Amino acid sequence: MTRRDEIECWLTDMDGVLVHENSPLPGAAELIQNWTDAGTPFLVLTNNSIFTPRDLSARLRASGLIVPEERIWTSALATADFLKSQAPGGTAFVIGEVGLTTALHEAGFIMTETNPDYVVVGETRNYSFEAITKAIRLLLAGARFIATNPDATGPSADGPMPATGAIAALISKATGMEPYVVGKPNPMMFRSAMNKIGAHSENTAMIGDRMDTDIVAGIEAGLHTILVMTGISDEAEVRRYPFRPDEIISGVHELVAREPLLSDEV
Repeated sequence: MTRRDEIECWLTDMDGVLVHENSPLPGAAELIQNWTDAGTPFLVLTNNSIFTPRDLSARLRASGLIVPEERIWTSALATADFLKSQAPGGTAFVIGEVGLTTALHEAGFIMTETNPDYVVVGETRNYSFEAITKAIRLLLAGARFIATNPDATGPSADGPMPATGAIAALISKATGMEPYVVGKPNPMMFRSAMNKIGAHSENTAMIGDRMDTDIVAGIEAGLHTILVMTGISDEAEVRRYPFRPDEIISGVHELVAREPLLSDEV
């Protein structure tokens, strides 16, 4: 098993690990600064496909966290990366926001409502019944079904709101087709992230706050897994699962004190 002092590259979830409702969690700014100063390869991951990395970098900066856009990896980018490998220069009908459409455009995809290769469903603030109907008809006509992530709900100031997984389930019920889901807990999200920073599983760690996405995907991708207790999971939640992370810590502040020792070795 990989020890923490053997870790050379880091992947970390964003919400519940680095920030909570746009406020930085203890140790987050210091940890990112340590990685940056040491030249340690790292990426901040999110299943949210609404925002571009530039948008997310600006939001994190407003929270007091300096994360360059090239250090952010979203389920939209992972989806675009996957589709580019499957059908270079392909076509897609997209339900989603600028984070997804920008990623697909930059991967060389063409957006169309006419016989697309794929129907791609991501997060959006305004799900359109007309767009959902069109997606159903295109799938029944032969398009292939992709979802950026499986999250059924997402947070908002007023409480939970329907997210990609809920809309994909509606489309699945109408078509009898299940989507291929690229984001966490599909370990492909982590593999594509590691490819981006030239990392290898045997010396890469994943920090997350969810057993059902971050930790299981990290285990399946062969990473050193660290669960923080500043987000979704608690001890009772951990006990429910048949697998365990390599480490459980109270928060990322526990990684800060030891990070200079790690960076000296890198």
